[in-house]
Amino acid sequence: MKKTLLAALAVLPLTALLAGCAGGAGTAGSADDVVTIGVVGASDPYWADYKQAAADAGIEVDIVDFADYPQPNPALTEGEIDLNQFQHIVYLADYNVSTKQDLAPIGATAIYPLGLYSTKVKSVDGIKKGDTVAVPNDPSNLSRSLLVLQSAKLIVLKDGGTIFSTLDDIDTKKSKVSVKALEASLTATSLPDVAAAIINNDFVEKAGLKFSDAIAQDDPADPNALPYVNVFAARAEDKDNATYQKLVEIFQESKKVQDGVLAVSGGSAQLVKTPVSDLEKSLAKVEKDTAAQK
Repeated sequence: MKKTLLAALAVLPLTALLAGCAGGAGTAGSADDVVTIGVVGASDPYWADYKQAAADAGIEVDIVDFADYPQPNPALTEGEIDLNQFQHIVYLADYNVSTKQDLAPIGATAIYPLGLYSTKVKSVDGIKKGDTVAVPNDPSNLSRSLLVLQSAKLIVLKDGGTIFSTLDDIDTKKSKVSVKALEASLTATSLPDVAAAIINNDFVEKAGLKFSDAIAQDDPADPNALPYVNVFAARAEDKDNATYQKLVEIFQESKKVQDGVLAVSGGSAQLVKTPVSDLEKSLAKVEKDTAAQK
């Protein structure tokens, strides 16, 4: 899950978002169909390069932009788009468990570090005891954010911290800061009102920030980071669709696309080609662990 926080993105009704998709969602994906892919951040230049690379391979792609994270998975479930590419495995697992769906990963893209940003201090040391830090409120990114804050010695988690940690797990007596959870697209706009904020990569640059501005972040190269690999997701019945698999390959093999992903992430992304079998195993484990927490 990767990028820029807009102050107030106008969230159009889903029907309006999809109105311009020529031919609607592709059917089981012959190369003659328009394949619609839902993303958060369609203005990133590499999507234009991706569409061209797909066209060169005989596949017409329509990139459907969504304002925030809760929208692309329901759209995929309802068949309003064919694929989406915006989330990591932990987010996908939480959606599947919460909604009793079975969306499936069909290819890996990258792991993005999750960063802490501030317009008031230059380093974590500048954050004072009692200050407030904003974090995304969706469960998967909330837990990951708390782990970043703990690593930065801003909070202490009672159980040491897991991918399921919540605000209730913060040991407030031992923690340096208070934590406020907001919609992911709003943490950047909260910066004038808080000491610092965890901002998803999708929203960093749109908030006028650079990835290098992060005063703390997690490590995408950590071997334990597999659940945070971003993926292309499809409906379970379409996971073996040859056209969709080809689109994953194009994303992974196009140098122009890969260079574009790195450029948009400020060089922070770790590009990956994790085997689908490993993604499926990771998803199954995280879904099992998530269900146990519900």
